[in-house]
Amino acid sequence: LERFHARQLRVSPHVLGHSKAHVGRVVAELVRAAKAQGLQPGPLALSLRGDFVRIGSAYEQHKVRSPDCFDILVPLRLPPHLEPQPRRADGLGPCGAFVCGLRARDGWTRRCRPFAEGFCVELQGRSHLSSGLVLRWFQGHLQRCLGAVRYRLQERCRVSLSACPGQPPTLHILPCSDYVCCHISMAVRLIPAIPLGDALYLTALPPEGPHGSLAAEALWGLNASRQEQRLLGWLKEQAPAASCHLKCLQILKGLRDLRRHGLEEPFCSQWGRVLSSYLLKTALFSLLLQGPLEAWDERFLVERLEDLVLYLRDCLRKQVLMDFFLGNSSIPEAVALPRFLKEAAPVNLLSAFDGPTLDLVAFQLISTWIQAPHIIRMYSSPRYLRPVPAP
Repeated sequence: LERFHARQLRVSPHVLGHSKAHVGRVVAELVRAAKAQGLQPGPLALSLRGDFVRIGSAYEQHKVRSPDCFDILVPLRLPPHLEPQPRRADGLGPCGAFVCGLRARDGWTRRCRPFAEGFCVELQGRSHLSSGLVLRWFQGHLQRCLGAVRYRLQERCRVSLSACPGQPPTLHILPCSDYVCCHISMAVRLIPAIPLGDALYLTALPPEGPHGSLAAEALWGLNASRQEQRLLGWLKEQAPAASCHLKCLQILKGLRDLRRHGLEEPFCSQWGRVLSSYLLKTALFSLLLQGPLEAWDERFLVERLEDLVLYLRDCLRKQVLMDFFLGNSSIPEAVALPRFLKEAAPVNLLSAFDGPTLDLVAFQLISTWIQAPHIIRMYSSPRYLRPVPAP
């Protein structure tokens, strides 16, 4: 396991630092240009706030293999009179996720008809901000601003923007050979985000199919990445200096990806969706706070990794793993949580999957752990180490 982590999973801090710095500079240029060329400021405008938020594994020290993919939240500035409304209780939205609508107040759509017609859809007789329409505006707006950025950055790198329907646009950065010592091409997912305050954001839900319903377009997902980063920072301060909790997460993600190669569809896709990186991170958070953090010293790597695997297996068998931040009263007081999260209804991340699927994933998870040395040897050739497309 140590060799597997060192040779295949560990990302060079030097390379990661260069990549993050380069991504930050390019995204800052693009966001600045997009804000400057936005719609005219006013109560009916949709525009960029002018900043961006770095999220995901590359900024949380548990990235695996190569620092070539990054996630960035780009906060938007909205007109007033749109109020968040959690919608899970009335059965709308996908299972296993917290969903929220941004509903217009009574009479607002008549006074602000241009904005309502351009960015809102009807849901249960009320006007709601459409994630699909906002995403399409965001993609087009960035594409229009890319020319100015490309001109300013032409000596440092080549940049381009690609977009798939229903997905956030991806900024592709190819550094010039004489500028960045690492020479890694990078893909940066730019995610439009609606600020709720207290470093909490709403983002568009992934499309459920080729043609999403209007009800799904009127719903947004909750992004608590900043709270996750706060918790990881607190754990780093409280845990031993040589804590292995992030290494455990990296190794488990690496074993999950290797095991994919021996699975057939449709179970291969189900395996990746059930054992998503967010679910693995949630299980790690829950397990970390159950016992003394001193037990996560580097010397006990195999024992803690086995504990994490067994904890996940039990969650899969019980078909219950609650979202760590929603309505959780056991989070340390040092990690300040917004009131919105504290009062939110708890969400079971596994409720979207049926029992037989979760039982099969639990069985394969234990089998993967038992056969880990064999799986690492079998699938460690360059043929198998190519990046797996994200679902």
